[in-house]
Amino acid sequence: MKRIVAVLLGALMVLVAACTPQPEAPSTEMIIGATAQPPSMDPVTSDSAAIPQVLLYNVYETLIKIDNDGQMQPLVAKQWQVSDDRLTYTFTLDERATFADGRKVTAADVVWNIERVQKQGTPVLKNQLKPVTSAQATDEQTVVVTLSAPSNAWLYSMTSTAGMIIDPKASDLAARPAGTGPYTLSSWSKGADLVLGQRDNYWGTKPYATKVTFRYFSDPNAMNASMLSGGLDVISNLQAPQALPQFGDTARFQVIEGTTQGEVVMGFNHQTPALKDKRIRQAINHAIDREALLKTVWGGKGTLIGSMVPPTDPWYEDLSDTYPYDPEKAKQLIAESGQSDITLRLRVPTLPYATASAQFIASQLGEVGISVVIDELEFPARWLDLVLTKADYDMTIVSHVEPRDIVKWGDPKYYWRYDNPEVGTLLASADSGTEAEQIEDMKKVAKILADDAVADFLFLLPNLVIAKPDITGIPQNASTLSFDLTGISRG
Repeated sequence: MKRIVAVLLGALMVLVAACTPQPEAPSTEMIIGATAQPPSMDPVTSDSAAIPQVLLYNVYETLIKIDNDGQMQPLVAKQWQVSDDRLTYTFTLDERATFADGRKVTAADVVWNIERVQKQGTPVLKNQLKPVTSAQATDEQTVVVTLSAPSNAWLYSMTSTAGMIIDPKASDLAARPAGTGPYTLSSWSKGADLVLGQRDNYWGTKPYATKVTFRYFSDPNAMNASMLSGGLDVISNLQAPQALPQFGDTARFQVIEGTTQGEVVMGFNHQTPALKDKRIRQAINHAIDREALLKTVWGGKGTLIGSMVPPTDPWYEDLSDTYPYDPEKAKQLIAESGQSDITLRLRVPTLPYATASAQFIASQLGEVGISVVIDELEFPARWLDLVLTKADYDMTIVSHVEPRDIVKWGDPKYYWRYDNPEVGTLLASADSGTEAEQIEDMKKVAKILADDAVADFLFLLPNLVIAKPDITGIPQNASTLSFDLTGISRG
């Protein structure tokens, strides 16, 4: 009888367990809202920051990477050594590293990538590797890179797009990226979704999410609505800060607020006749109330910097008061220039901060006698073609998100067409000098650029991430171009 009762009780417990709702296992998929869409999957042939946002550290890894504190850490290279004269770098590859097809990464593969950037890369990438005179595979796991002169910048560049390790055996890199990272491209619906799937054979520590969808929105309000309705797990960078109160329910959302490397710059074309006159550039700077602009277009979130240097760089100085808001001074400078009836084309990308800032700026410049014609250009393709490549504009507004991008002011062929030999000399000196010399020279460069009113440095974009409360591992500060998935999980 006891045995019969025990059997019946056991069967009853099984039945109860089967009928009792079980808690769902946490999802290992994530949907991330984003704004700027990649024009291509090949980071070597396009300067679009939207490419490394998705691919850097996720699909394409580098020899070394920048961590959340801005420090260099081993990745595909397990260690590296620098010669006493700072001209020779020796990298030892991690013998476990493989490409997505399972093939082992060799030193020859790394050399191929360095040489590809030197031959086929965009002008920006080629310039980053300009100090490299040779890259050699001394054995299967060792890469020796020789520089023409000591360079503080080149190794830093190798942690980002210039250093991505692409599989040399891959084809059609514009559509099918092939790297050493924990994810591969599963699908890409241009204008809508880009889906990454986790590699089963990843050589390192596998990230949490097995599938990640980057969902692109041209309308920030639509992205906010999707987050509010549960359609997104993360907004990678809130494009309508005025909407922050909507995400105040801590049971449903967490708000992560920090800094970025993204200087929002109103760039001047220094080939435009009116803008060749420093007094006109100074007048424009005086005519714009940047504090009011920040409150109006970005909910007061962000930092006024007055330079091309974010506060996280070692050579940062607050130069935001170089040209204080002073419309009367602006009018005086315009009168002194002898120019009248000034009309400037403000060609901006279709990005929320740019289009909103354009309307505000056009109104303020109109008050001091400068007419502004706003032309919104589809981003990235049309803006990259007309502004970045052809310099067919007078003024533009775009966020420069690349770390330590002040060096671009030393390139007279860059879209600003700014040519100042003193800046070039100081940048070269900073690159080859000691750490103390680098900081001193870079401060001088920032001060020259601010005083010369080379642009109007409007503000520094904040890092505003909205996420569901159980998601962990999202960095507070955006220290790289990557939306790095490798440390993100659900708590």
